[in-house]
Amino acid sequence: MQTFVLVKPPSYIGDLVQSSPVPGTWQCRTASKCPDSTLQTALPIYAALAHSPTVTGGPKTIYFEVHIQSLGGAARQSNTDAGLALGYFAPPYPGFRLPGWQRGSLAVHSDDGRRFVANPNGGVDFTAPFRAGETVGLGMRFAVPRRPPQYGLEGHVLDVEVFFTRDGKRVGEWDLHEERDREENTVKGLEGECDLFPAVGVFGGCDFEVKFLERDWMYHPKR
Repeated sequence: MQTFVLVKPPSYIGDLVQSSPVPGTWQCRTASKCPDSTLQTALPIYAALAHSPTVTGGPKTIYFEVHIQSLGGAARQSNTDAGLALGYFAPPYPGFRLPGWQRGSLAVHSDDGRRFVANPNGGVDFTAPFRAGETVGLGMRFAVPRRPPQYGLEGHVLDVEVFFTRDGKRVGEWDLHEERDREENTVKGLEGECDLFPAVGVFGGCDFEVKFLERDWMYHPKR
């Protein structure tokens, strides 16, 4: 069984406690004064030399979930002064920036439900804002292209789909290569050519549980 140790950056203000015997489930609580901070695993969830479909010949899916207990205080209601972001990044990544804002990263953010791919300038409409009590998940699926790359995508080796879940149901997805239409090379590092780390960005006071073990998930993605 793969284990996942969650690591907090210096900017993170709060508690981080392993809540299962096998590292893979973590209880997190941040202070209301916590600035933008990104938690990451100590080791990658996707290792390019071991997991790429160009190496294995088959698809590879990565995924994790976060159960949101509160956003912005004990009232357990959404708050624009507190929020979460679920994402992935190719290292290195600054721990004081939310995922999705820097090159080589993507994420879905709780406060506005928008998705960001290496874009600090507002992102793209995607889903409804997250709410306390929900379990949300984010995954990526890498596969050998089903058809030859189109003009302008000659450099992409794999098909990459990003998908999002709420309370055990898949509710949205996008083709990573759509982003090339918005900003040249913005998906560099995310196409399966680099190691990838799961990331949970947070700001303000939040309580949440991060789940990396399949046995604890509400949604079970196809492989």
